[in-house]
Amino acid sequence: MIRVLLVDDQPLIRSGFRALLDLEDDIEVVAEAADGAEGLELAGEHLPDVALIDIQMPVVDGIEATRRIAADPSLAGVHVVILTNYGLDEYVFDALRAGAAGFLVKDIVPEDFLHAVRVAARGDALLAPSITRKLINRYVTQPLPTHAGTALEELTGREREAVALVARGLSNDEIADRLVISPLTAKTHINRAMTKLHARDRAQLVVLAYESGLVAPRDS
Repeated sequence: MIRVLLVDDQPLIRSGFRALLDLEDDIEVVAEAADGAEGLELAGEHLPDVALIDIQMPVVDGIEATRRIAADPSLAGVHVVILTNYGLDEYVFDALRAGAAGFLVKDIVPEDFLHAVRVAARGDALLAPSITRKLINRYVTQPLPTHAGTALEELTGREREAVALVARGLSNDEIADRLVISPLTAKTHINRAMTKLHARDRAQLVVLAYESGLVAPRDS
């Protein structure tokens, strides 16, 4: 059973998402919150698998709520998915930096919404190749930070290759085909890289890959 926390200051949005989720046999909405502060309390109380968090809310916004969840070891199993009305913008990228597993636009079709919840619950990033390209074009083409390149020094050659392919939007099976290894080995390389880089999930691997210079925008 996938346990979901809904955090949005618009009751109509919450009730609409809940109505969809309640129809699924493998998903349970364990709590709802109208602001980020309440959402943080409920996350600690219920330990959901997925927290769907609006990006702009009173008291504590979605970015700060995401940052606090990612920083709390007791909430390591909570995968944050940011909800936004506006598609990709600077707030979404800030949320990915803060530890979100991905984001959803609120006008998403129901089938894609339910699929996204299940993807997030597995610990996979909600970053399709098209979204990755937008991230690159709008943000990562800016000058790299001064510490660029140092974050990946602990990785083996194979782990660096796997991270680069994650950043290009490839799945574990696709990475395995590209590197001529088994899917299990590909997953092992990625998990070890996440551990070494202290990355919460694949979304943060994407950010690290571009910010460190491992993958350049033209490579996409």
